[in-house]
Amino acid sequence: MSQPPTPPASAFAPVPDPLTPDRDITHGHFQAGDTVVVLKGIAGGELWGDAMRVVAPSWHTPTDEDGWRLRDSTGGAQSYVTAHPRYLAHLSRRCPDCLIYLRAMEDSLLPQFAGRDELIDCGWYTVTALGQLVHIADIRSGR
Repeated sequence: MSQPPTPPASAFAPVPDPLTPDRDITHGHFQAGDTVVVLKGIAGGELWGDAMRVVAPSWHTPTDEDGWRLRDSTGGAQSYVTAHPRYLAHLSRRCPDCLIYLRAMEDSLLPQFAGRDELIDCGWYTVTALGQLVHIADIRSGR
């Protein structure tokens, strides 16, 4: 019996996020039940992130704006977080705004990591003690 393949190693490679901090997506762009992704980096030459389901409206304290309560169906240390809409991209439907965002992120990031197969965490997000997903640009701006 053969052994399963060894997964590629992971790496932490902090790089600037060129688009998310200035992305203009409103709270109304998403609805409860939508499946979304929060992009976190690159894996095997493709964008990588956490897939979650939008659950309910929620105030996003770090940005003082309407956000969304998200559920990570894989569980883990924290299966629910609150996030700002600009952090999210639709997975459950072919949304033109989200497709443009995803393509722009690919165009910006993939060339920087060409030829690397490991999972690369770009270090853009942290989760606060209140269970709120916060982009590093929002932390630094003091919001």
